[in-house]
Amino acid sequence: MEYETIKYELKENGIGILTLNRPDKLNALNFQMIEDLHSIFDDLMLNLDCRVLILKAEGRAFCAGLDLRESTVLQSKKKPEALKEKFFFMRAPEKDLIKAKIYAQARASQLIVKMRKISQPIIVIIQGPATGAGFTLILAADIRIAGESAKLANSFINIGFSGSDLASSYHLPRLIGMSRAAEILYTGRFIDAEEAERIGLVLKVIKGNETKLLEAASEIAENLLAKSPLGLRMTKEAINISLDSPSLDTIMQIENRTQMLCSTSTDLLEGINAFFEKRKPHYPKL
Repeated sequence: MEYETIKYELKENGIGILTLNRPDKLNALNFQMIEDLHSIFDDLMLNLDCRVLILKAEGRAFCAGLDLRESTVLQSKKKPEALKEKFFFMRAPEKDLIKAKIYAQARASQLIVKMRKISQPIIVIIQGPATGAGFTLILAADIRIAGESAKLANSFINIGFSGSDLASSYHLPRLIGMSRAAEILYTGRFIDAEEAERIGLVLKVIKGNETKLLEAASEIAENLLAKSPLGLRMTKEAINISLDSPSLDTIMQIENRTQMLCSTSTDLLEGINAFFEKRKPHYPKL
């Protein structure tokens, strides 16, 4: 499938590579990119040929947040006909502007939900700025790898919005703790790659160009490919539920369910046989 603002490649080994592709706009999320991302995430919900997803971006920035120039058009009385033809909420009359804003906000926020709902673990590569909405995309990933040029900022607070948007106030405290998260959400300051690694916001910082970053992400992805597809899927599901668990007992019940489901799969027998035979397991596709 062809997209206007993203690229997607599925390798034969089951690694999918999703690339934000508006480098001339620092990969800022416009309405079209939001729709393109919805389309690919909807496909990944069902297309389990993709086992692990690597998210990256073209150019010198990961994502400079929402495309503010296009977003402000939503509030203008005279909107470009091209946008009105493509996006129905752009056709809303001035008196219904709040309805259009609510729809646009909800559409952007559901991307974060879908990133957590898809079964594929997401490894994100961060080069250059990842600010605002771009910052929230990396928070929603499972594993974050930064280049030396990475600069992260929860920049909503700097332009008159709340510092809590697109699940930033949900994910960040869970990743680095309440105190550090509060300071970052309140100030909107930049976090460089070294600090991001030190506080546990990214897994590691890789020296070198984009090729080196992709190699590091691919190495992790290939490690995950050696795991049971069902087991990996159940692990992500359990992690999601544990983030909101009210008790240890709840999590134990979820983990018990997960293990019983995995025990009914032929993946378990293959994994055990491979262990004793000292070879890599060969798991069938789901």
